[in-house]
Amino acid sequence: MGKELVVEALRPFGTSIFTEMSVLANTHGAINLSQGFPDFDGPMEIRARASDAILRGPNQYVLSHGIPALRRAVARKMKRFYGVEVDPETEVTVTSGATEGLCATLLGILEPGDEVILLEPCYDVYPPLSAMAHARIRYVSLEGPEFALPREELARTFGARTKAIIINNPQNPCCKVFSREELQFIGGLCAKHDAYAVGDEVYEHLVYDGGRHVTLLDVDGLRDRAFVISSTAKTFSMTGWKVGYVIAAPELSRAVRMSHQFITFCGQAPLQEAMAFAMGFPDAYYKGLLSDYVTRRDRLSGALSEMGFKVYAPQGTYYLIVDIRSLGFDDDVEFCRMLPGKAGVAAIPCSCFWNNRRRGRELVRFCFCKKDETLDEAIERLGKWFG
Repeated sequence: MGKELVVEALRPFGTSIFTEMSVLANTHGAINLSQGFPDFDGPMEIRARASDAILRGPNQYVLSHGIPALRRAVARKMKRFYGVEVDPETEVTVTSGATEGLCATLLGILEPGDEVILLEPCYDVYPPLSAMAHARIRYVSLEGPEFALPREELARTFGARTKAIIINNPQNPCCKVFSREELQFIGGLCAKHDAYAVGDEVYEHLVYDGGRHVTLLDVDGLRDRAFVISSTAKTFSMTGWKVGYVIAAPELSRAVRMSHQFITFCGQAPLQEAMAFAMGFPDAYYKGLLSDYVTRRDRLSGALSEMGFKVYAPQGTYYLIVDIRSLGFDDDVEFCRMLPGKAGVAAIPCSCFWNNRRRGRELVRFCFCKKDETLDEAIERLGKWFG
């Protein structure tokens, strides 16, 4: 006894910062603006469709790579929004959320010693999943307050052992939306070094101020070397359903399907059926979704600015980040551990999204995927404490 049981690859990562902040929120009865899930459910029509499918049955295993209706719906979505033709039979794999899709992709393509490039700040699951695949991680930090792509450094980081680069677009936590030009530059490096681009595009429908999401499958040179991972969670406000998918060329999809069948094998047919229905919602739904989040963004952003925070306007996602130095703080972790007890609100320290924790210590992330009354209460609590 006493021997370390956790495998060596996972030992450096410890407990997720999201778990820690959610526990603090629960302990202090704080409003949880840390973990990115809505406090409201998506459209009733989707839930009704799932309920009907459960009662109708059958409720058994389905094809490992997903029911045909959902795969066809994904293909129609890619054509509708991006003009990209996708074969639902050979290029779409349904997974248990985007995280499992990313896991299946990395485990399906990486050999021990392969290198994976992560653009930081990066979502906290990317490093442990890469480590589980026994890859060597190479970090490249986005530059300055604009989080610009450091092209020269990135070009130097690509090498003979580079197998993949993970691109979160729109990006969590810094809320950046990569331009087509930036993605083409990355695509050129992938082509030069025979590497793959792995795109986490779960916030694809949350791009603000006239911006446009560019999927990796529509970037020159990436159609046959990109994996596009997305989810229904953010678009339809059903994060607990865990219905995601990976889109890739047939040969690449075979690698995803090979590992996916040994991770979860398949997802829940009634939920997949309901999401196939949801993807066909008219344009008015998608426009309304974006409009509602613009209102929530502006409500929280404006209030935090009035309190004295320096707020970085998000280009996408349903988060925003603030610079806490404007209010006299300089340690994001200390600030976020204090906030639930003192102000009754929970947030996420951004330094946890960098490999070198000395970076990002001035930044804190709040999510605004909450009901109006939740945001109003959070704003009131913060205002009382910072007022």
